[in-house]
Amino acid sequence: MKKGILATKVGMTQIFNEAGELVPVTVLQAGPCYVTQVKTVENDGYSAVQVGFVDKKDRVVNKDANGKKEIKNRHGATKAEQGHVKKAGVSSSKRFLREFKFDDADKYQLAQEIKADIFAAGDKVDATAISKGKGFQGAIKRHGQSRGPMKHGSKFHRHAGSNGACSSPSKVFKGKKMPGHMGCKRVTIQNLEVVRVDAENNLLLIKGSMPGPKKCLVTIKEAVKQA
Repeated sequence: MKKGILATKVGMTQIFNEAGELVPVTVLQAGPCYVTQVKTVENDGYSAVQVGFVDKKDRVVNKDANGKKEIKNRHGATKAEQGHVKKAGVSSSKRFLREFKFDDADKYQLAQEIKADIFAAGDKVDATAISKGKGFQGAIKRHGQSRGPMKHGSKFHRHAGSNGACSSPSKVFKGKKMPGHMGCKRVTIQNLEVVRVDAENNLLLIKGSMPGPKKCLVTIKEAVKQA
């Protein structure tokens, strides 16, 4: 059965492995997640498992004496969201709902609990998250380009350089590396190694770094390309 789980990034630290080597790791709070929907080829056209992660309070709508609606907890789960998880048999609404496109999705059951112990030390996983936003940055920081001369007579310091010829082709080609918005993109790092699993506290310690700030949502699934 293929494996996947949702997690939040706790931070980075370092541990010693069995050989006494110092290993940098990223600590993830992985699960518990609950299966909220199992999609099949017959009903949905493809096979997938939808899981929910992190409890979310329900939105409450009351009426005052004049019959006017008063909404409490405006950012809470709507009635549609509440009904969706209730149909699956999950006790509370979830903040994050994500799908894992698995061929053997039918092996999962509704309301099934998925915890960190589905992975073991030595497993290879792919981690997906939204990278840190850096705002508007120049070509040197954004693309790693080199700067020009810094002398007084130079008019080229940290500029991106030539954008193309003037007469031919008389345009800037699409994809030219130029200054612009940096970061805040969906990034996937493949073939990361699970160093340690703390099943009691639902913690995964994965070797190396991964995209995203602390407390961000990280999707962990079985590696597609086993190194």
